[in-house]
Amino acid sequence: MNIIVPMAGRGSRLRPHTLTVPKPLIRVGGKPIVHRLVEDIAKMCNEKIDEIAFVIGDFGEAVEKELIDVASKLGAKGSIHYQREPLGTAHAVLCAERCLDGPVIVAFADTLFKADFQISDQTEGVIWVKQIEDPSAFGVVQLNEKNEIVDFIEKPKEFVSDLAMIGIYFFRNGTALKAELNYLMDNDIQKGGEFQLPDALRRLTEKGVSFGPGKVDAWLDCGNKKVTVDTNKHVLNFDQERGVTLRHKTAEVKNSIIIEPCFIGEGAKVINSVIGPHVSVGEGTTIEGSILKNCLIQHNSSLENQVLKDSMIGSFANIRQQAKDLSVGDFTSIDDAL
Repeated sequence: MNIIVPMAGRGSRLRPHTLTVPKPLIRVGGKPIVHRLVEDIAKMCNEKIDEIAFVIGDFGEAVEKELIDVASKLGAKGSIHYQREPLGTAHAVLCAERCLDGPVIVAFADTLFKADFQISDQTEGVIWVKQIEDPSAFGVVQLNEKNEIVDFIEKPKEFVSDLAMIGIYFFRNGTALKAELNYLMDNDIQKGGEFQLPDALRRLTEKGVSFGPGKVDAWLDCGNKKVTVDTNKHVLNFDQERGVTLRHKTAEVKNSIIIEPCFIGEGAKVINSVIGPHVSVGEGTTIEGSILKNCLIQHNSSLENQVLKDSMIGSFANIRQQAKDLSVGDFTSIDDAL
């Protein structure tokens, strides 16, 4: 079993956090998004994962090494492939053409998910979907009476289905997918100037390949700051339910209140503060004299005298304010976000 993870985009909607770090390596709950993604996929597989192919842009040697380490921790070989131009989802998958052999999972590193689902040995293909209220902004699938996927519609203007594709696909025959992707390229079949994966999927279904829907309990977006902070909240809840240790043994908590669930990373310090619920404090970060709720703080930052809610702070940030000396009279109101 191989896994292909297209992740060449820089994540412009999550700037400034993605100016120096690719979006899939942003940490939520103390762990990079892409690491959580491949871990969750590994739990669904009955077969050994042989190779994880990361399709990236020019992210640099440090990022490439980190990705190879992600694969290694799952007992798989890691490989790096490059998408030099933004030519669409089908093109991105084909950039790892060598890995399109035998059973393959394609997982776009834009989202996280939670599912109780195992891939059967008899399954030809699976497309993971989530039922949503407004499907007009997503690619959706249509099912027949046998619960098989028979069509793919991108951003339907009129209602045809409420099952949105979340960007994770299983193919029993990776070679067949490779042939259809090459067909799109060879015949210049594009939409909006890009080669689209659903066009290859449609050709496979027309040739008799049966795709079933893999339904997920939760679909967590990491597209912008607001939804990434919300994803951090859900990830902390999931980890707490599974009994994951959220406070590193080297973390220092002094004269502070921690309202669980919170992640406190290696070497982090929380002093004279109240944090939580749903706060992640990255490794080497110091929080002092502050009140934080529903916040995502990356590594090696320093926050002092802050009152923050629904906030996202990057790495190596220093944010300080002087403590205030107030004399407040009767009937005065001072309102903060909390």
